[in-house]
Amino acid sequence: MTEIKTVKKKKKRKLTPVVKLLCIVMIGISLFFLFSFGREVMTTLRLRKNLAEVREKLQIVEDENTYLTDQKAKLQDPDYVESYARGNFMLSKDGEQIFYLPEKTDK
Repeated sequence: MTEIKTVKKKKKRKLTPVVKLLCIVMIGISLFFLFSFGREVMTTLRLRKNLAEVREKLQIVEDENTYLTDQKAKLQDPDYVESYARGNFMLSKDGEQIFYLPEKTDK
């Protein structure tokens, strides 16, 4: 029985230098791909964040555009222009007087 054990011990394969080199190269390639993958993930996350910010800005600009388009349509109406001018610039019609009333103050 001791002969069989010694034979089994002798049959253990040792890694040849070519196999060792191949393993090291494969580990190196794997690390390179993992690093590249990590970098791409970080770039993707940064671009998604930028996209969200740009979409928010776009929504603000679209809302402002809608408001200005409505204002443009309203300013085409002469009655609205007159009402707007009278309300914001204290303009009056001929023969009309404007009275400024004091604001109420609570004491």
